[in-house]
Amino acid sequence: MTGRTAYPVQRQDDDVTTYNPPIDDINFCIRHLAGIDDILKLEPYEGIDVADLEQVIEESAKFARDVIAPTNVPGDQQGCAVEGGTVRVPAEFADVHSQFVENGWQAVGGSPEYDGMGLPAITAFATNEMVQTANISYSLLPMLTSDAAEALKAHASDELLETYLSKIVTGQWAATMNLTEAQAGSDLAAITTRAVRDGDRFRVFGTKIFITWGDHELSENIIHLVLARIEGAPEGVRGISMFLVPKFLLTADGEPGERNDLRASSVEHKLGIHGSPTCVMQFGDGDGAIGYLVGEENRGLAAMFTMMNHARMGVGLQGLAVSERAIQLAGSYAHDRVQGRVPGVEGHAPIIHHADVRRMLMLMRSQVEAMRALSYSVAAQTDVGHHGADEETRAAAERRLSLLTPIVKGWCTETSEQVTSLGIQIHGGMGFVEETGAAQYYRDARILTIYEGTSGIQAGDFTGRKVLADEGRELRALLGELRGYFAGVTDESMQGIAADVLAGLDRIDSGVEWLLGNALSDPTAPGTASFNFMMLAGTVLGGACLAKAAAIATSAASSQDEAFGREKLATAAFYCAHVLPRAHGFLSAMTADPAITMAIPAESFQA
Repeated sequence: MTGRTAYPVQRQDDDVTTYNPPIDDINFCIRHLAGIDDILKLEPYEGIDVADLEQVIEESAKFARDVIAPTNVPGDQQGCAVEGGTVRVPAEFADVHSQFVENGWQAVGGSPEYDGMGLPAITAFATNEMVQTANISYSLLPMLTSDAAEALKAHASDELLETYLSKIVTGQWAATMNLTEAQAGSDLAAITTRAVRDGDRFRVFGTKIFITWGDHELSENIIHLVLARIEGAPEGVRGISMFLVPKFLLTADGEPGERNDLRASSVEHKLGIHGSPTCVMQFGDGDGAIGYLVGEENRGLAAMFTMMNHARMGVGLQGLAVSERAIQLAGSYAHDRVQGRVPGVEGHAPIIHHADVRRMLMLMRSQVEAMRALSYSVAAQTDVGHHGADEETRAAAERRLSLLTPIVKGWCTETSEQVTSLGIQIHGGMGFVEETGAAQYYRDARILTIYEGTSGIQAGDFTGRKVLADEGRELRALLGELRGYFAGVTDESMQGIAADVLAGLDRIDSGVEWLLGNALSDPTAPGTASFNFMMLAGTVLGGACLAKAAAIATSAASSQDEAFGREKLATAAFYCAHVLPRAHGFLSAMTADPAITMAIPAESFQA
């Protein structure tokens, strides 16, 4: 007998493709954690009402649910390939992207000066969450396009801005970042792509790998931001410049014309995000790909880091997004799957009634809501950093955003691996079968801790550039603010939660103290401690933001209904009981003698 297995619960297409955007929680985070009322007092946003933003989010939710989400499974199944000199992407993406651009979703947070909607960046953050949850592979195309727009606006010449930026802001033209090379990996000092002067432009020669959405036919043009070394430039990172290299050179009237000397030579066959073409890009098979300098010569890393830091917040958001999709599928399955008996339930029970399944669902839910609470709190600093009333206010917001970006990227993506794995576990054996859909989220999540800087790179950035560099002042300022908030909590239902959070904040402080006391005396100490320090900070700060949300949701001033407040309180209490205790383990591992980590000789790890 042959054929497909008849599973105890047969997953229908609707079960796998359905996505219900958590609009209530998103709006709550924007209003109460991001502080949208204060953001709307900033000069560019005067006259915009919260109700207007909520309407935008409502419409974005419909688009993500009805148009994008149904393409997630087909995109995963079809994948991408190089055919006829171009990259073929899943067929359904063409209509999705056309509607996405035509309806203005690419331009939500863009500057009106360049045909953007001019809405707060936190609004774009929310719409991006829903796009990413609906289809993470597709979402990388608009995400990188908006990241490139940020870098160009900050660093490009007026001529380049006038020529290219409006088309990128609106999504009419897509954009990419080209950093990595096979021999360099994350060590950008080792890149060999070169740029040769040709009048007021350059000719670029070299090969870049792992270029997300490096080629496709969904846009009229693709604008590549490429790191290369001008002939004669200094060695190392000091000699790197950034160039704008279009797929199609522009005609006199600014429209795409002749094909530039660049191509995607192949696409990678990956564990996940199958619908996103990850390309090997070849520049300069012939006379060289025409490129235009962005910013100053030999200052390309500064320009690229503007794009990269924007992207790191976006990837952290992807960790939240894929986790949201995983818990929705797991919750639906737990209601459908009948197995075993449970006290108080007559006959065989849906597994949602089993205490251990409930434990796993609560682990998923509490961490998803903690990720959302933290990431929205951090993302709000973007608006203040750009448009705060004075230089001091803007600088303070930029410091806070800089401090916490590696936490959002590193902790949220590490957590997404746990959450999506739990989604498979709740499905049991059926979770290991592709037809149920649970495996895709686990596969897709696995890249998030790697691209845009691995978790180790994020941890090193947080530990070295953000904490050690200022002797912990900015982090301790944040801890002081949170202590002040939770010390003032008087609601009896919040007392235990507040106490747990305060204890967690003390553990971060202990980590800072150990780091400052050991980094100079032992050069390996920051490296052996950094990952656990990042996870300690993310676990506690995520819990603090979730606890703050619970305090607000259950307060008399909250506009949320009672059920929302009760569930937020219960979720925060679970997090404090089941997730926050991990902080103790992270602190213990962080402060362990670095010699333990380095004790075995390097050659002992060679097969």
